[in-house]
Amino acid sequence: MRSKDRATARRQLDKRLNSLREFNFVRPSRGWIKAIREALGMTTRQLAGRIGVAQSRAVDIEKAEISGSITLDSLRRAARALDCELVYALIPQKSLETMVEDRATSVAKQRIKTARHTMELEDQGMVEADEQEQLSRLVRQLVEKSGSKLWDDP
Repeated sequence: MRSKDRATARRQLDKRLNSLREFNFVRPSRGWIKAIREALGMTTRQLAGRIGVAQSRAVDIEKAEISGSITLDSLRRAARALDCELVYALIPQKSLETMVEDRATSVAKQRIKTARHTMELEDQGMVEADEQEQLSRLVRQLVEKSGSKLWDDP
């Protein structure tokens, strides 16, 4: 994907994710499946019948949700049995644009630090204002052109 297209896609995805950041998705302590099942007045035997598994498997599914070991397929089947929609999303803690800019800034600072060290060894210091200008220019360049290389570990 071209850098311009990637930036556009990032902005569009950020807009979609912004609305999700407003919701509080804290799972009930006993899990969504059990909380909804109990609120509906449904037994684990009844849930198991609706999923098409043994009652012990329905209990295991509820336990797996609480422990975090449940599969998406099991969640999907349980949601369908409870007449619910499974919503699966990764919601970044900050905007994707900010994440890219933060990473570009970190990479740029590391590169400038390396260059500064080399220049100091050669007895050639860098003026602070020049260094800030170079940092800004390098961050812009990294955001616009580096693509996946931005995420390579140093």
